[in-house]
Amino acid sequence: MSDWTWEFEGYAAEREALREALCTLGNGYFATRGALPECAADGTHYPGTYAAGCYDRLASEVAGRRVENEDVVNLPNWLPVRYRMAGGAEPGPWLAPAHEFLTDHSLTLDLRGGVLERCSRYEDDSGRRLAVRQLRLVHMGDPHVAALRTEFTAENWAGTLQVEAALDGSVANTGVARYRQLASRHLEDVATGETADGRVWLGCRTATSGVRIGLASRTTAPGDAEVVHGDGRVTQRYLLSLPPGATAVVDKVVALHTSRDPAISDPLHAAVDRVGRADGFGELLASHRTAWQQLWRRAELEVPDGAGRILRLHLFHVLQTLSPHTADLDVGVPARGLHGEAYRGHVFWDELFVLPYLNLHFPEVSRALLTYRHRRLGRARDAARDAGRTGAMYPWQSGADGREETQRLHLNPLSGRWLPDHSHLQHHVGSAVAYNVWRYWEATGDDEFLHTKGAEMLLEVARFWAGSAVYDEGLDRYRIRGVMGPDEYHDAYPGARRPGLDDNAYTNVTAAWVLARALELMAGLPEPRRRELEERIGLHHGELALWEDVSRRLYVPFHNGVISQFHGYGELAELDWDGLRHAYGDIRRLDRILEAEGDTVNRYQASKQADVLMLGYLFPPAELRGLLRRLGHVLDDGTWWRTVDYYLRRTSHGSTLSVLVHGWVLARVRRAGAWEFCQEALEADIADLHGGTTGEGIHLGAMAGTLDLVQRGLTGLDTRGGVLRLDPVRLPELSEYAFTLRFHGHWGVRLRVTPGSLHVAVPESGVAPIDIELPGAAVSIEPGRSVRLPLPE
Repeated sequence: MSDWTWEFEGYAAEREALREALCTLGNGYFATRGALPECAADGTHYPGTYAAGCYDRLASEVAGRRVENEDVVNLPNWLPVRYRMAGGAEPGPWLAPAHEFLTDHSLTLDLRGGVLERCSRYEDDSGRRLAVRQLRLVHMGDPHVAALRTEFTAENWAGTLQVEAALDGSVANTGVARYRQLASRHLEDVATGETADGRVWLGCRTATSGVRIGLASRTTAPGDAEVVHGDGRVTQRYLLSLPPGATAVVDKVVALHTSRDPAISDPLHAAVDRVGRADGFGELLASHRTAWQQLWRRAELEVPDGAGRILRLHLFHVLQTLSPHTADLDVGVPARGLHGEAYRGHVFWDELFVLPYLNLHFPEVSRALLTYRHRRLGRARDAARDAGRTGAMYPWQSGADGREETQRLHLNPLSGRWLPDHSHLQHHVGSAVAYNVWRYWEATGDDEFLHTKGAEMLLEVARFWAGSAVYDEGLDRYRIRGVMGPDEYHDAYPGARRPGLDDNAYTNVTAAWVLARALELMAGLPEPRRRELEERIGLHHGELALWEDVSRRLYVPFHNGVISQFHGYGELAELDWDGLRHAYGDIRRLDRILEAEGDTVNRYQASKQADVLMLGYLFPPAELRGLLRRLGHVLDDGTWWRTVDYYLRRTSHGSTLSVLVHGWVLARVRRAGAWEFCQEALEADIADLHGGTTGEGIHLGAMAGTLDLVQRGLTGLDTRGGVLRLDPVRLPELSEYAFTLRFHGHWGVRLRVTPGSLHVAVPESGVAPIDIELPGAAVSIEPGRSVRLPLPE
């Protein structure tokens, strides 16, 4: 195992779901899980293929209610290749790793080249040994193409091998156990066919969204094929003659199109045509490796030892989900990547953790992901109006068209009960959209986007918060009631008949930040554009005066010298943490444990994940102090450190994002324990620390967040005002690292942190110097120059 490969030895049914997720291959347009081609969906294996943004909606009966759910669609399976040793009166069994004939098995994921290699060896009752080697790719250069090469070697016998290669449209969405009692058949009107030159095809459409899908395959093998159609499949059957020690090669090249693609007239015709024109496997492999080489150059990352290996794996999966091809699509950030069906493939707030990394490497992808939000701004305005609010109310869960996709019931697998789900009250997602607009602009200097699409989103979110804030005469403050914070455990006060909480600190502080940025934006806009915006969205000067007032007088609750998670949090009961850990061991999903006991987490001072402390993730210490000062509070180091310690003791870390945020916060305030949280964030998916969740799809926000932890968290990198500000954190466990970034049009700016020094190199291609600021020092670096800056003790 090298820094660029991940190897999985042996076959272990209980680990297959995890391996399939971690061995997913994709290119930003579509991805296929790392399931073995001969294995169907059977509870152990799950060969899912997903196209970015391809959703469908089905209705189900749940707990006596009709509910609708929109899912990312499991597309027709292009992988199937199965084989068995023939000859004699009866052919042998179809071979698969679970069969008793298996003697050796391994998977190797090559990150540098984006290739999955599989090697297996079988020995039957007669002592015949068959070696099987497969290479798989989902092409990073041509986003519609994938390929699979299978090499069969008869090691000590001669005879016939029966091989079947298929396209399977009989699949359903069954990759998440807790969803299986819901409607799952999204593909209809499955048809198959073949061309005169041996290509086979499969066409279908999604049940309600009507997305048409075309899949075509070109299989090259020794001998002629018999083609069989039926049961939503098209199968090519081959009989291969194998001399002793000889190897037979079967190459399968596929093309995938959907009716959502631009510049095509029909997805089936496009797929059949593309696969007919595609190169052979060897040429595809070479061009695929070249495309990956270019990506790795743009996203260069050097971190030593085990942390570096994991970070490279995280970067690999981020780029497979959100590649430069994504810039051409109308898609958001799927919380679980294109790696499985958890969270139904929905878009939450995870771009808050993903875009800061992309902004400094692939800003064109960031802009496309923000444009996804802008295209759904009208829907967000409608949602606000339907709720009696102004502005734009973005949904907590989004999919195809921007309506609220949060399910109104969720299953507690510990109790077996379907419970109300109020997480649609997490209106802070709107602040995340606005935050991402502003940080994208700071990193890129893209005035055109900020002054147009970005401004419209930012101003409408500000308008929503100003309209949601209600003045309280007793407090002489504005209050925002009936929301949920990032914690997600608490959705109501104990015994309350209505869901929602008052004055979530994270919600109120970020709302104040949005309002302040909106005012700053309006003050800095060119007059013609400002006038256009005012006319376009009906903005009047009285609103700006209200925004100014609300941004300075939103209520932030405190108790016992710390920031309260929400009004009344300090009055909740304390929890017996030690007793629960002793009884249950893993208490990450504390809400499910207490509900199964007939209790509710709403009664206790307990958080699933960072809530108040998210403020320390979004804002550097000086900016956070300034925000609280604008709201009339003094946030000195002592108050913030007490707040950090307070919530550290009361958080169960039921989300992979939680340990990431806590590690980031501790690093920023130079506190001990930061690396322990960072290490857990690194290992969350590879070790499946959350008990089987990774097999349903990787946690994209946490993966991208660990990359950004190195890029911005440990360097103290800030991009405000067109200047790179740096204030590196000293972590003994990670004292040396390097990466490149793209900043305000400069490609390939390289930063290297070593003990006591910061090295910055600016590429010759730059058109202007880059300004660097360190605590107590500033320097301007011309293109083609590099400098070594001493770091303050």
